[in-house]
Amino acid sequence: MNKYLMRSLMFVPSHNHKLMISADKSQADVLLLDVEDSVHSAGNKQVARNNIVKYISEGFFRNKLIFPRINDRESGQLLKDVTQLTIEGVHGFMYPKAKTKEDIYFFDKLLETIEYEKNIKIGTFKIIALIETASAAMHVTEICNSSKRLIAVAYGSEDFIADLEGVHDYEHTSLFVPRTLIAMGARAAGILPIDTVHIRVHDLTDLDKNLKISKNLGFEGMLVLNPKELPLVHQYFSPNENEVTNALRVLELSKEAEERDEGVAIIDGIFIGPPMVLAAKKKILKHQLISLKHNK
Repeated sequence: MNKYLMRSLMFVPSHNHKLMISADKSQADVLLLDVEDSVHSAGNKQVARNNIVKYISEGFFRNKLIFPRINDRESGQLLKDVTQLTIEGVHGFMYPKAKTKEDIYFFDKLLETIEYEKNIKIGTFKIIALIETASAAMHVTEICNSSKRLIAVAYGSEDFIADLEGVHDYEHTSLFVPRTLIAMGARAAGILPIDTVHIRVHDLTDLDKNLKISKNLGFEGMLVLNPKELPLVHQYFSPNENEVTNALRVLELSKEAEERDEGVAIIDGIFIGPPMVLAAKKKILKHQLISLKHNK
């Protein structure tokens, strides 16, 4: 069962000191310290790498999961990224533009080699794969099963739409099929599906509408561009008080039924079967992860 709290994964351009300091104060669960798309020129990419090492060594980001978004293997920057950023305080990496399982397999073995060279326990650094090409969407099941390091896949809709030569419509209908495929592929592999960014960052009404779709499709969390989106994102991807209460009741009655050797429990005329018990356990675990974060 998932042990990572990933309701919100916020991109932070790592060459920007002001945004790095601001990110440390944010409520985001995961910080995607960016060395890729939001950081242009080789010089700024090195500034970004230096900043990540500097801020982590100075004690920033202690209560957050840190996953730098590195450059892909065709960029000429990947080796520098992972050699310099495989440090204590970094939990893993977001790998962009994955097209097939071979991309993730390659990255897995690169991390293994670096861990071996640095005398770090093999498997320490985890992977979040960005699904942002038509090829990746078509191969999502294979990608989701390509590495034991892979803990989540995230949908990058803008690169996907550009690759598809489609249109990101206001009703989000053009994103429905890839979102469904990604959510299903991730859940089938036992990893977390993370939904795409909401590009209209100042339109919280549209964000609310989009989050309803996201939650209904089974996503665990969402990529975030702006801290103002975090309260609404967390609201949708956190069990509310009634859900927690109902989950506890399901587990209690299920346990009582088991002790009486009755096999099933009934709440308000509804049979409580194994799927409902499993869902209740997941809700309670997520509630515990959230409580643990707030108590740090």
